[in-house]
Amino acid sequence: MEIPHQQIMKKLFFIFVLMGLFSCGDYIDKPKNLISGDQMAEVLADLAINDQATFIYPNSNLEAGTRYVLKKHNIKSEDFIASFKYYVVKEKMQGIAEDAQKILLGKDPKADQYVKDKKNKPGELQPPPVLSR
Repeated sequence: MEIPHQQIMKKLFFIFVLMGLFSCGDYIDKPKNLISGDQMAEVLADLAINDQATFIYPNSNLEAGTRYVLKKHNIKSEDFIASFKYYVVKEKMQGIAEDAQKILLGKDPKADQYVKDKKNKPGELQPPPVLSR
């Protein structure tokens, strides 16, 4: 016959195992209006072009350009931020960023050499290339 102390320990052990199994959930919930990976890549590509415009036109308003890009894609800023956080936590942002880079290179093939140069000389600052349309 078992001692009641051992029975309590078995029950506690079982409860802790169950708690461990149920606590292994996601760090972040899927946003209600999650932006697809493809659309996120397109938005990031357009935001990169917008960012480059601030180098070409120093007096331009980056915030207004960002609002324009989001409006162009019919995306609310809250949805973009929530989707961005979700993809970062899920470790999918690297692939989306690579897709965005492919979109940019498709828009301006000359930028390919600039990207290769930046990968070879990461510490050197260079002005960004002018993107042609």
